[in-house]
Amino acid sequence: MFFVLNRLIVALLLLAVGYHVPAFAASPLVASHAIAMHGAPALAEDFHAFPYINPDAPRGGHLRLGFQGTFDSLNPFNLKAGSTAQGLIGNIFEPLMTRSLDEPFTLYGLIATTIETDDARDSVVFHLNPKAHFSDGRKITSSDVLFSFNLLKAHGRPQHRVAYGMVKSASAPDDETVRFELGAGQDRELPLILALMPVLPSHRIDPASFDEASLQPPIGSGPYILNEVRPGERLVLERDPHYWADDLPVRRGLNNFQTITIDYFRDANSMFEAFRAGLLDFREETSPSRWLSAYDFPALREGRIFKEALPVGGPKGMEGFVFNLRRPLFHDIKVREALSALFDFDWINANLFGNLYRRTQSFFDESELASTGRPASEAERKLLAPFPGAVREDILEGRWHPPQTDGSGQDRIQPRRALALLHEAGYDLHDGVLTKDGVPFTFEIMVKDRNQERLALEFARSLTRIGVTAKVRLVDEVQYQRRRQKFDFDMMLGSWAASASPGNEQRSRWGSQSADQEASFNLAGVKSHAVDAMIDQLLAARSREDFVTAVRAYDRVLLSGFYIVPLFHSPTQWIAGSAHLGKPANLPHYGSPIGSATLETWWMNQ
Repeated sequence: MFFVLNRLIVALLLLAVGYHVPAFAASPLVASHAIAMHGAPALAEDFHAFPYINPDAPRGGHLRLGFQGTFDSLNPFNLKAGSTAQGLIGNIFEPLMTRSLDEPFTLYGLIATTIETDDARDSVVFHLNPKAHFSDGRKITSSDVLFSFNLLKAHGRPQHRVAYGMVKSASAPDDETVRFELGAGQDRELPLILALMPVLPSHRIDPASFDEASLQPPIGSGPYILNEVRPGERLVLERDPHYWADDLPVRRGLNNFQTITIDYFRDANSMFEAFRAGLLDFREETSPSRWLSAYDFPALREGRIFKEALPVGGPKGMEGFVFNLRRPLFHDIKVREALSALFDFDWINANLFGNLYRRTQSFFDESELASTGRPASEAERKLLAPFPGAVREDILEGRWHPPQTDGSGQDRIQPRRALALLHEAGYDLHDGVLTKDGVPFTFEIMVKDRNQERLALEFARSLTRIGVTAKVRLVDEVQYQRRRQKFDFDMMLGSWAASASPGNEQRSRWGSQSADQEASFNLAGVKSHAVDAMIDQLLAARSREDFVTAVRAYDRVLLSGFYIVPLFHSPTQWIAGSAHLGKPANLPHYGSPIGSATLETWWMNQ
């Protein structure tokens, strides 16, 4: 501030003697209880609770949950674990600020009571809550924040390393203040990414062993402590009686269960049978066949459990069979488009899923961010102009949609179209086998459970109609995660959840820098200047209008690459649970209607 005042004084003196002074724009830091990616936060500083919360929800009760799979680590932030236990982030580990699910991307103070940043967002300062402490009673200080930042920057997951690597410097003027200098870049999301940083206890973590998988119960500042661990089988979370943030508006009405038991199941059928037998209190159903026909049992008929489909707010995201472009077999875009045409959604939806699903047509489906069904605006075309050919004409005009069939399972149009594309790519069909230079077209689809296996087998069956052999391989959870992290697959099922404010995570999913970064979410290995440029544009957008324009252009570039075979989605979330469970009357506008996987917004009626 002293420096800015001096500049103003000098400028006034020079003007007084007739000198022309070039204009300069001072950009002071402004403190706030919240920060929005675009526009202003919806809630004032004195808000009582989030709109989708019951602030008077009763506390207590025992919630029993089941998750499929296993775990060999309790550290969700490193890379060495084959599979990390769920239910730790949010319950054990907390960030500086926390997200409102009623806004596209707005954060409110938690460990940090306020955030300061300037209009350019090239500096950010966090002021810590003096009451914040870890579950062992140790106060959270700025040294813990800097420790977490440096640790995750060096040893964290790819998204941490990439984002934190853009920070020029980090300092702690005192025990309750942390300052980050970000530089004059174009990434306006970085202050929010830093605000979501988990704060780890510097007195309990050895950086030298942080990379290793560990079953040592972690210490955090969250509402729960880990009371019991059975490796690979069970976690028991107990509410911390000394939780420091109970009275904060961002925590009022949340985390209401006294005890949460999470049991891990090797397969979906055994987990369902445990729920049916009354051993679990809640489940999210992912099988349409079970949803349609398996819930007709006494507990439901007698009203002891409920079954409900809740609308999911915000973009629906993308799930699909992803091509690993690190394999030469999938380098040619004509090959990828041809194989995509053989996924017979219309037959599969009718015969396997009771027509419960909708075909996914965009990476941000059913939202204003989706490009499908609308021609590109002049603003979009201007963004895409430096990359001729990056977007197909039909996708630019909004005319493209995933291939459709007659639903008979024997459609002839799509196989003919696929063979024509493959012929252009140098392949020929001889005696029912597709070959190129005498080599048959064959690859492997890696799956991790019976539901994925069933879907992959149907896709493989369709591919045989054009002479392609796709071998489906079912592997266990640990092997699956390790092969995924090392990109050791030809094709696998990938899932990319979408938010109403896509940002830095897109670099880890589709950015060129992440293509060779172990354990990134760039499963396809995409390296595209157009993709990178559109990510830069959406991160640099200052208004919601410019942001929507950039995201739609980005969506068109991704769709034009045919990096995945789009699958489908449900507009609702299928859930079933004990009649003793209570939920808020209002659902959040963005994200899951149940909050987190451990039902953070729900409670147990006595």
